[in-house]
Amino acid sequence: MKPLFRKVVIIGVGLIGGSLGTVLVNRGLAGRVTGVDTDSANLDLALELEAIHDTSPTPEKAVTGADLVVVSVPVGITIDIIRRIAPFLEQGCIVTDVGSTKSRIVREAREVMPEGTYFVGGHPMTGSETAGVKGADKYLFENAVYILTPAPGTDREALAVVREMAGALGSNVIEMDPDEHDLMVAAVSHIPHLIATALVNTAGELQEDHKGLFLLAAGGFRDTTRIASGHPLMWKDICLTNKENILIVIDRFRAVLDRTAKLIAECDDKGLEIELANARELRRNIPSKMRGYLPLVHEIVVTVPDKPGVIANLAGSLGDENININDIEILRVREGEGGTIRLALGSEDDVVRALEILKEKGITVKRK
Repeated sequence: MKPLFRKVVIIGVGLIGGSLGTVLVNRGLAGRVTGVDTDSANLDLALELEAIHDTSPTPEKAVTGADLVVVSVPVGITIDIIRRIAPFLEQGCIVTDVGSTKSRIVREAREVMPEGTYFVGGHPMTGSETAGVKGADKYLFENAVYILTPAPGTDREALAVVREMAGALGSNVIEMDPDEHDLMVAAVSHIPHLIATALVNTAGELQEDHKGLFLLAAGGFRDTTRIASGHPLMWKDICLTNKENILIVIDRFRAVLDRTAKLIAECDDKGLEIELANARELRRNIPSKMRGYLPLVHEIVVTVPDKPGVIANLAGSLGDENININDIEILRVREGEGGTIRLALGSEDDVVRALEILKEKGITVKRK
């Protein structure tokens, strides 16, 4: 594939930055990919994993000659990084970010970007339980929603360039107003994380008087609260940079919870049944083919070569050990390169056993 960029600089080579770099390097989408990170060991690993071509000691030095800069740092310091690099950007350079809150970043980035340079807000809605560059995966963006948030005055050519890059990653690209984006992700991402956090903390408080409570916290509780395992520093920044929208949705959620509590208190069996049935029906309408922040429960992803019979062999290896595959999805496969297959299994125990079995057979597999 012909390179889209001469030089790309990735500031913050973690899971997202490292995965992006891995795609750019491995698919020849950039002539040169330079990584910048405060952790030198992180950069050494990124070089080893071929997520970047080279490194730079500072963001200011790194952006020299860059036609694309990707700021992949916590949202609380994104603007600080853009301010630092702004005086050193060359004419025509495009800067984009990957933060999960957009309004403030888009607004303030426009104010600091020099004339002749361009900012395009971005948010790839994907992730993994493996944090940092060690979790870098060139298929991380495949079939994921990649949101771009142009604002009035956003350069259309720069927007088209970032859209082309996101599409080349295998993502489903959509455009959205920054304010609309922040309200919507507050509802479907930020509040669920806070609810999971509250559930775990509530159970923790109850356990003080009811020892052994967490011994019962398997199955549904673990699945429901899985997202509470996110990094506290990252989520602190997300909450504080999107606090207005989060508080709006918390008020809505509190009202729904109060309504449900009232139905229970009044033993309104019909009303409670309607409430539960409505939620079940709404959930059925949630698209299942798009990947989001976290994977489906009990899910593994297997990297496979491009050769006949590979799926049959994979299924056979698990079937021989009585591991049932509940769902299978072939992510985008490239001829001669292979691809990845997502497998949804029946239980946590199945995941653990499948990882052991496939690794013993020399198959590249990991939990997603």
